[in-house]
Amino acid sequence: MTIKKNTGYAFLLLAFSANLWAHGDVVPQAVKTEGLEPLGEEWLDENPYRGNARAIEIGSSAYNQNCAACHGLEAKSGGIAPDLRLLEAGISGDEWFKERVINGAVRDGRVYMPKMADYLSQEALWAVRSYLESVAIEE
Repeated sequence: MTIKKNTGYAFLLLAFSANLWAHGDVVPQAVKTEGLEPLGEEWLDENPYRGNARAIEIGSSAYNQNCAACHGLEAKSGGIAPDLRLLEAGISGDEWFKERVINGAVRDGRVYMPKMADYLSQEALWAVRSYLESVAIEE
């Protein structure tokens, strides 16, 4: 009887541990962008979806699937990565956003943010930017 009981505990511990390890190796999730104007391969310099309700909806979902683990739920940073609600509005903020999603963030050879444009389309990433603008706060 004791062996079965201990085996059950060991199984639960193993399952729990595997679940923890799996969470640490996050793969970007695909984003469906139906309903948004296709943008092509060449990156635009500014957000073409600014204020677009459909883009904000898609961007919210895309953000929560791909960005929230580091940047926080609802873009409220817990300190791991920048609070994206504080991005500058307009073109200057678009320039920073575009540079960061295309090139990622690497310091001293360590990747702090992957090149998200390698995984998500321009449409999906501008939709994320639209969502971030919808939750932006001014300091």
